[in-house]
Amino acid sequence: MRNSLALSAATHRNNDVHWHDSALNKRDRAATKGQQPCVLWFTGLSGAGKSTIANVVEHKLHQMGFHTYLLDGDNVRHGLNNDLRFSDKDRIENIRRVAEVAKLMTDAGLIVIVSLISPFRSSRKMARDLFGPQEFMEIFVDTPLEVAQQRDPKGLYKKAAEKKLNHFTGIDSSYEAPVNPEVHLDTLAFMPDEAADCVIDALFHRPRLKCVGAA
Repeated sequence: MRNSLALSAATHRNNDVHWHDSALNKRDRAATKGQQPCVLWFTGLSGAGKSTIANVVEHKLHQMGFHTYLLDGDNVRHGLNNDLRFSDKDRIENIRRVAEVAKLMTDAGLIVIVSLISPFRSSRKMARDLFGPQEFMEIFVDTPLEVAQQRDPKGLYKKAAEKKLNHFTGIDSSYEAPVNPEVHLDTLAFMPDEAADCVIDALFHRPRLKCVGAA
């Protein structure tokens, strides 16, 4: 069912709407910034550390002189996606909208950092398919559920356990871990600063990395 929903969202187009070509293209805009636009897509359970690491990555890239923007899952639900709930259908639409915004931002020449639970593989593939082969990096922030529950920085696992919160990932809604992400961060073995360095190293050198920094 999720796959068909994702396919429908990705392929629906209004035939009466036509693309307007700009006088400038992505290459022109990126050239003025001296960088290769791309998306760094952080995925993982609530409490895994996605937003923390993504923030450090953006700060480090900013200090290095790169032009970035961070799209955080909670932040986009305050505005762009404030009409969406947490059903499978709404989660897929949430990811679709964020991916489309990220695509526009890469067209502007930016390095876009996305931090979303994005629990379904089909939705993450839908997002990846919007970009070229060197424009999308999936970063799996891997934290065991029991550790994320212990951290519970927003008190959401407690609410889910008390049945005050439905469709919560890892409790009554599934999380499908990436099979072959560009970066696999083992959060039991590193500090956020080390994790950020691992992501930036992958960004510049494009290996597939499993980071297991010092505890």
